[in-house]
Amino acid sequence: MGKRPVDATNGDNHPSDENGIKKYSLGTDGRRLAVHEREYTCRNSPKTNERFYGIIELMHLFAGSSHPLLATALAKELGAQLGKVSLKAFSCGERYVKYGETLRGKDVYILQTGTLNPNEDLMELYLMCQAAKLSFASAVHVIIPHFPYARQDRVAQPREPISAKLVAQLLESAGADHVITLDLHSDQIQGFFSVPVDALDARMIFADYFRKKNLKNTVVVAPDAGGAKRAKKFADLLGADLAIMHKNRTAHHEAEIVEVVGEIEGKTCIIFDDMIDTGSSMIPAKQALLKRGALADVYAAVTHPVFSGKAHENLTKAAFKEVVVTDSMPVKAGAFSGLTVLAIAPMLAEVIRHVESGTSVTEIYTQ
Repeated sequence: MGKRPVDATNGDNHPSDENGIKKYSLGTDGRRLAVHEREYTCRNSPKTNERFYGIIELMHLFAGSSHPLLATALAKELGAQLGKVSLKAFSCGERYVKYGETLRGKDVYILQTGTLNPNEDLMELYLMCQAAKLSFASAVHVIIPHFPYARQDRVAQPREPISAKLVAQLLESAGADHVITLDLHSDQIQGFFSVPVDALDARMIFADYFRKKNLKNTVVVAPDAGGAKRAKKFADLLGADLAIMHKNRTAHHEAEIVEVVGEIEGKTCIIFDDMIDTGSSMIPAKQALLKRGALADVYAAVTHPVFSGKAHENLTKAAFKEVVVTDSMPVKAGAFSGLTVLAIAPMLAEVIRHVESGTSVTEIYTQ
């Protein structure tokens, strides 16, 4: 993505050394400067350290229409401006995309998340990817915090599609070279792609938040066996115990809690999951915990606030001490009592910085 480093004093070209990049800063003209340091030996002189600046153009960040607030927050975290793109819907329902600046030879980042209109979100994203490729973009990085159709990741019953796989294939066909997503419903979705996928998780964001509460005798509860691994990682961060619910799903958006495995009596429970859709299963989940002796203050920590149908009504009725979510999807703060929304823009910005500098994204979770 970057140009060859240029000496700040005389403009002579120097060979680029990516391993020598120490940090980035903004120049007076708004462009990003990469500071390089290297050692070289001059004739008749000892080895010397040379420090010079290379001009690297600002990242090209664009956003679809799904989540303007997150797009603005991400651009602010990166110290960049959102690129110009025209997004329209014709009266017949078809979508239209046109970039308002050159993309030739550039690395393009496109932010689009799944909302309550997943089909429109995806179609717009496909068009943005293809338009970028046809405009000779060097690489297309898709940032899709909430991946639509993620729950349809297998043939659960005869004659069903694997919808998540189809979405992945269409995204690649549209031109995506790299995907950044958050808390996939199942890890196997990464295998649906043949391009690199940075599958992030929000457990560090939640852990930082709950540590500040200094809760005592805490147990993290997985709502089903499929979420046990995710919940265990979160529990380890908090130094808490783990409990697992056994859930019998009688129909879509209907569930019955059959058993809770783990010691929860006299403890503060945090139900940890990747998403809340209608919230219909949250009421019996909390009731099952209270029935088995959990303390009255029960928390829910969930990455994606889908909140469809009667979600607000169900969660109000469930009366959790607090429902903590991220802004991976548009959500109105204060939509119901006890709702707390945590920002993901700082984490996304850090991931993009690591991608741009060629450093490990895993380091973000080990810092």
